[in-house]
Amino acid sequence: MGAFEDIGFTLANRLETYVTTNLSGLWKQVQRVPALHRLVNRILIDRAILKIPTRPNPLSTMAGYTSWASLTDRTYDSRHLPPADGAAAGQPPAEEVARLFNREGEMTPCEKSTVLFPYFAEWFVDGFLRSERPQRDPETGAIIRDPDTGELVRDPAKNESNHEIDLVQIYGLDEAVTRQLRTGEGGLLKYQLIGGEEYPPYLYENGRKRFDKVTVVRDEQITGDQRRQLFAFGSDTGNLQLGFVMMGVLFVREHNRIARMLEKQYGWDDERLFQTARNILTVILIKIVVEEYINHISPFHLKLLADPTGFRNPRWYRQNWMAIEFNLLYRWHSLVPSSFRIGDRDVAVNDTLFNTDIVIERGLAVCFEDASGQRAGRVGLFNSPPEVWDAEVASIKQARAVGLQPYNEYRHFARFPRAKRFEDVSSDPRVQQRLRDVYGHVDAIEFYPGLFAEDVRRNAVLPSLIGRMVAIDAFSQAFTNPLLSPRVFNPETFSPLGWDLIRRTSTLSDLVHRNVPDPGRRLKIAMTRPDWVRS
Repeated sequence: MGAFEDIGFTLANRLETYVTTNLSGLWKQVQRVPALHRLVNRILIDRAILKIPTRPNPLSTMAGYTSWASLTDRTYDSRHLPPADGAAAGQPPAEEVARLFNREGEMTPCEKSTVLFPYFAEWFVDGFLRSERPQRDPETGAIIRDPDTGELVRDPAKNESNHEIDLVQIYGLDEAVTRQLRTGEGGLLKYQLIGGEEYPPYLYENGRKRFDKVTVVRDEQITGDQRRQLFAFGSDTGNLQLGFVMMGVLFVREHNRIARMLEKQYGWDDERLFQTARNILTVILIKIVVEEYINHISPFHLKLLADPTGFRNPRWYRQNWMAIEFNLLYRWHSLVPSSFRIGDRDVAVNDTLFNTDIVIERGLAVCFEDASGQRAGRVGLFNSPPEVWDAEVASIKQARAVGLQPYNEYRHFARFPRAKRFEDVSSDPRVQQRLRDVYGHVDAIEFYPGLFAEDVRRNAVLPSLIGRMVAIDAFSQAFTNPLLSPRVFNPETFSPLGWDLIRRTSTLSDLVHRNVPDPGRRLKIAMTRPDWVRS
């Protein structure tokens, strides 16, 4: 891109940003005309995706050059930019960089997000951003550690992802896990009743594992009491934290609710009931992602729609393949509060890990209300709780291991002006000085800390570069889901009943109200608290 083209794009981008984040009256008028709303929605999403080159990317984390294997082997991550030559030379220690993330004193709150937002975000992205798990001894099953460093042995370039939004969180990564989680009757997932409410079955019974295909992260660190509580979820992180458990329980209930409705309406066999319920629920998830989750992130005044019908063979319609940059930029650890407010008590972060008893004792509806009434942290430096220190260090090391280019190269790639001074990165003098102390020159700032050093945009949740890259990858990989393709996205695929369910669902609140003992009770469930946002 030439210098004049660069300037022209920058000016056009600034104008677009101003128009979409201001003039709220204009956007209200647009939304009142459905056909116009859909047209503008298509244009904005298309423009968001096309701000970077479209897939297929020429490179993956397999190698620094293109090969047939690197274009087809999706056990490696895709990558947006080639690896940097000598990237590790002269870089500060990872632990020194990780200190840029440390929360110093009280949490800086997000002006927009409730805790429900990070609960959903971490559960949702775990379905497709799945770095390779630690390697295990094939004979003993024990996790392998490096004899010199004691660190877990895993390949930072590889993943364990299907690269699709396909609800592996409840169905599992493969058919073997799915089969173990199904009842084989009525299209249902296995469940148990506790206090009259549905929950997944326990993974262990009397100390013995009941589902041998189901795995759990950090299994070697789990206490006996935690093991007792584990649910049998499709994903190995399904029990990891309270938010994962809440989302998993909700979506298992919704799957079974849909399957029962389909059976009553159509009387199909188990296989068709299960597969149709899964298709319906997957598209419902995509609708929630666009119409609640992405709208929560976005600073736009126009409500974005999960309407795939306006896209007819766009050039970005390509096979999904998650990029290593997308994996890393989604590590929003600073959203995590210092403790979780559950009922009338504050519960430490570590006490919400592998703890399903909380959901059973409080009830699913009340847990969602708890999360909707507490502030999340602001995404940025100096705001990650100490419990995620190891995760920040690991993220920095992974970015280095795959040779990610510096932060400024990604600004240029995403069509932002390169930062020439530390003041161009952030308006916060503390951030400027700490970056100067650690890196010395703005061009030396690494991709991962640079993302989080930027200011959060007005009426948004994310800094500018993260926001743009999330929009690009999220939209281009949600709307290319096979279930949204022109010949599939229709009532024949989902049934008229399922088609109506999809049409009537846009938020997590819709799902919760359908899956609690008292559906008539109006619950306050939301990722956004408008009363917190500064005008």
